[in-house]
Amino acid sequence: MWESLVLNPLFGYLFIFLARVADMSLDVLRLLMLTRGYAVTAAVVGFFEVTVFVVALGWVLYDGLNDPIKIIAYAGGFATGNLVGAVIEEKMAIGYVVIQVFPSKETCNELIIHLRENNYGVTRIEGEGRFGPRDILMVTTKRKNMPYIIKTIEQVAPETFFSISDIRSIHGGVFPRRRP
Repeated sequence: MWESLVLNPLFGYLFIFLARVADMSLDVLRLLMLTRGYAVTAAVVGFFEVTVFVVALGWVLYDGLNDPIKIIAYAGGFATGNLVGAVIEEKMAIGYVVIQVFPSKETCNELIIHLRENNYGVTRIEGEGRFGPRDILMVTTKRKNMPYIIKTIEQVAPETFFSISDIRSIHGGVFPRRRP
């Protein structure tokens, strides 16, 4: 039974496609782990990534490159794997972000109150914008909390400009500390 399945060209195309999806999803996760400072985890993920990659490539190269559908399955798996990896990365929400918020004078205090009532640390910095003095709010949080903060900003001050940046690590602040 397995022999007839393995010799079926449709199985080969599907296998190549799915293996490449898995390989590229692992690639996205490996890069995420590496940029977040999880080198050992990245190395383990990389081991499995390359193993799947070599097997998938072997299936493409078996009998040469005379079958364009194998190449299409390989390329399609690559593209789909990037999308799947991005979705997985978004769901995992590993790491921290800093959200820079530029509220109007009218909404600044209310926004600070709402964020602090929900246990988010907010730092207010005085700045100078195009039209004069302006407060800048800095909120550093876990990535998984980002949607709640954005929702609060949109509810309290919907016209507020804000930007979000990934950060590699944090030290100190209002975050709970690990005990030795």
